[in-house]
Amino acid sequence: MPRDVVAVVATGGALGAPARYEVSQLIHVATDSFPWATFVTNLSGAFVLGLFLTFTLERLASTRYHLLRPFFAIGFLGAFTTFSTMAVETVTLEKDGYVVLGVGYLIVSIGAGLVVTYLGIAIARRLPRRAGGS
Repeated sequence: MPRDVVAVVATGGALGAPARYEVSQLIHVATDSFPWATFVTNLSGAFVLGLFLTFTLERLASTRYHLLRPFFAIGFLGAFTTFSTMAVETVTLEKDGYVVLGVGYLIVSIGAGLVVTYLGIAIARRLPRRAGGS
């Protein structure tokens, strides 16, 4: 992988991880309850990813913005969202006897993630185009 791509992915990740931490500090989650902070983070990231990638892939010249996509989609949003935390929270809820909550959290997270990603894609495709091209 080219060094410039590695550098922008690392930079995006260095910004996305603290952003996720800040969301976790803003949304209080009681022990053994629905993990709202991770849920909100993952859904917002999934929506923005669908919107961003659809818009940039379908509207912007690929060579002109070739570092924007890896910076934001892989670096920032990759570090901002977290499948691993969702998995640990699911297992922890189930281990602590909250099996229905854990399984429900997992199913709702994945289902809602797919829905909001699709909504991001659909909205990006409906955004008005500028006159005279992309």
